[in-house]
Amino acid sequence: MNKPLFDIPYNTYSLLSETERYLLEYIHQNIEEIATMSIVKLSERANVSTATIVRLMKKIGYNGYTSFKYRLKQDKKMADTGDWLGDIDEDIKRVIKKNEEEVLKTTQLQSIGQIEDAVQKMYDAEKIFIFSRGFSEMIAKEMMVKLQTLDKICETHEDPNIIRIKSRNLKKNDLAIFVSLNGETSELVEACQNLNIKQVTTITLTTRIDSSLSKLSDMTLLGYKVDHSLFQEYEVRSRLSLNVIARILLDAYVIRTNKKTFQ
Repeated sequence: MNKPLFDIPYNTYSLLSETERYLLEYIHQNIEEIATMSIVKLSERANVSTATIVRLMKKIGYNGYTSFKYRLKQDKKMADTGDWLGDIDEDIKRVIKKNEEEVLKTTQLQSIGQIEDAVQKMYDAEKIFIFSRGFSEMIAKEMMVKLQTLDKICETHEDPNIIRIKSRNLKKNDLAIFVSLNGETSELVEACQNLNIKQVTTITLTTRIDSSLSKLSDMTLLGYKVDHSLFQEYEVRSRLSLNVIARILLDAYVIRTNKKTFQ
């Protein structure tokens, strides 16, 4: 071979074993397939061990086989057909894809203008009150803690009676945020009705645009929810999309208020 492949420096190439050089040549000859081939398939096709593949990748400057494939896809502008999940059980693969779908579609549903408006309302509010129930409480508490670290006066309430009482006592320059997967929790809907009467600004994070909370709120940040749940007998559906919206909202708040971005 007259020259190294993939622009590998000659001194690096000279240190490769015969098996590694053979593997590199095999990759070169089958480059169109490699970008979508799992490490196990490559091992079988080239008749080398997966350890040899990983060792070669590290020697030519990549963290591993996955990062090498990513670079090939970028250079060749190949579409990723999802074969990077080829070694994973089909049921687990569906779970990964389901979560990926929720995140991607949730981000696609967001409007920059709406996020900007929500951030401005949060900034202008004298106090922020976050109301939630069930598993959505964890999202509300995280939002509260992060806002408090940014010196914003913020409370979160989960008890139905306290939610009802608090909603009657908020002031016009306060802001209420509702976190609700389906937007139909009775005490949250009642609280939003009370706040409408008092002309308090309300923002809802939910997955249903046609829900009661969405219709009552001044703003709705919508998340995407897949219909299928692995816990069908219980109301423990994923709040991943609501987590994504909360993170986007809080990160945008940090940026717009010139604070240090938190992780």
